[in-house]
Amino acid sequence: MKNMNEVTKETGEHFKLDERLKADCEFVANLGVCTLLLMNNASVPWFILVPTVTQATELTELPMKQQQQVLHEMNQVAAMVTNLYSPKKLNTGALGNIVSQLHIHVIGRFTNDPAWPNPVWGQLAANPYSEAQLVQQLTNIRACLRP
Repeated sequence: MKNMNEVTKETGEHFKLDERLKADCEFVANLGVCTLLLMNNASVPWFILVPTVTQATELTELPMKQQQQVLHEMNQVAAMVTNLYSPKKLNTGALGNIVSQLHIHVIGRFTNDPAWPNPVWGQLAANPYSEAQLVQQLTNIRACLRP
């Protein structure tokens, strides 16, 4: 994956994406404060925003201006998911029980998805995108995110 590690402007420290997120996701775009990832599971449209802030584990640890920017980027992703996939419901959450690095899930849910109505965590079988599906998904997502 490209663009997954960078030097943060505020501290000059090197931001490093958690290895589990790196292994499970595909890079989509850098939105501003956050890097946007696509979970590599075709069962549901599942996105993860990772603020590129070193040592952050909770959204409330960020300065208010950064929190507002993260919320703005969450809204961008929610609008993209709604426009591209027309889900019945959007699930958003920042759990961090296993991966403590601050990250926020935005997941489109459908009444016929494999985990409905339960949370997706631990409920979905591995279902990676094919190479062609992944290319198409990333193309559509990036086009929808452009202003």
